[in-house]
Amino acid sequence: MTKDWTPATWRSKDIEQVPDYPDPAALAETEKRLASFPPLVFAGEARKLKRSLAEVAEGRGFLLQGGDCAESFAEHGADNIRDFFRAFLQMAVVLTFAASSPVVKVGRIAGQFAKPRSSNSESKGGKTLPSYRGDIVNGIEFDEASRIPSPERQEMAYRQSAATLNLLRAFAQGGYANLDNVHQWMLGFLSGSPQAERYREIADRISETMNFMRAIGINSENHPALRETDFFTSHEALLLGYEEALTRVDSTSGEWYATSGHMIWIGDRTRQLENAHVEYCRGIRNPIGLKCGPSLDPSDLLRLIDRLNPQNEAGRLTLITRFGHERVEAHLPKLIRAVEAEGRKVVWSCDPMHGNTITVNDYKTRPFDRILAEVQAFFNVHQAEGTHPGGIHVEMTGKDVTECTGGAARPVLAEDLSDRYHTHCDPRLNANQALELAFLVAELVKKHHAQGETRTAVNF
Repeated sequence: MTKDWTPATWRSKDIEQVPDYPDPAALAETEKRLASFPPLVFAGEARKLKRSLAEVAEGRGFLLQGGDCAESFAEHGADNIRDFFRAFLQMAVVLTFAASSPVVKVGRIAGQFAKPRSSNSESKGGKTLPSYRGDIVNGIEFDEASRIPSPERQEMAYRQSAATLNLLRAFAQGGYANLDNVHQWMLGFLSGSPQAERYREIADRISETMNFMRAIGINSENHPALRETDFFTSHEALLLGYEEALTRVDSTSGEWYATSGHMIWIGDRTRQLENAHVEYCRGIRNPIGLKCGPSLDPSDLLRLIDRLNPQNEAGRLTLITRFGHERVEAHLPKLIRAVEAEGRKVVWSCDPMHGNTITVNDYKTRPFDRILAEVQAFFNVHQAEGTHPGGIHVEMTGKDVTECTGGAARPVLAEDLSDRYHTHCDPRLNANQALELAFLVAELVKKHHAQGETRTAVNF
């Protein structure tokens, strides 16, 4: 166990992005109740994810991390969870089959409720109120009552996360992820699009392979890997009181684990070395993500790596870069060189969303061509540096939304944004755009392998 650390030592540190709760006693009582609730995930699951990420760190796999910008209480439902899972499986199978690379599947789901904000307040029509910080903190409605941080929302977030995890586990382990169902994962509104046709071609080839394996006695009944898949959850560890309440000692190892999700990450706004979020994350044994923006200096990154992963354990730390499509080549190479020079074992992942947000017709959006450009630049830099581009981290949904402009198959135009702009915070790729991105990434991974990366067997 980490010396001089407990789940509460973060409370003695400076902290950013903390809500201003009007009733500290009520907050403490809520956190006390949460501490008595069952864990949402288990230490053994987190260790399994860490082992998979260790393979990615060594160049033998690829991380697909994606999901909602911010989950909402209002949109929670079985159909939305199912449609997200279907879209995610489609992306994963495209990457696995086309790129011949094992894919580690990690959702931004079952805990992604809190959002950092650039300002503590926002104004509309001459009225100023506290900023919306996610449903776990306050309400999105622009009125005084909704914007007051309420600790009871943490219990609602816990219960929604538990229900979501229950359904995701059923989908992943109960047969829905069976490769025999590969055609059934197609979402209805994708029919007729070029991406759907490309996906059907892969699905047909998988079905042919499954038929051949059945003919020689290999099927989903005697080989569970054909009907099950590993799916993990993740979120930004922003609300540390909630995280502390769900931090437990693993009975088998005696180590502390965050049981709110399999993987948690530190945001670009909260990665100060001596502050609360780094202090909390250094003591838990889960896989940790660290967002790396353009303001991060290589020497500061090395200090953060040493603090968060002092044993240089492969799979422990994922560096999620988010620069903006025009700034990747100015910032990523120097970070890679610093990490490589010190022999640090990390997963490099690309977040092409957060650095490419603009405003069009009063809507926040992300042009799809800029998202693609950042991913392409990420791969180009790693190719030049001789390192492994280990993953992507995207905000996406299984719904037919109009939040990010562009896309080759069914482009969303600026005037379309108001049609189905449903996000509670930042714009997400719709399922068609997400699948198009998966095909692009699959080609980039395949090309990278051909140029010297070690090929590995398919492990879906």
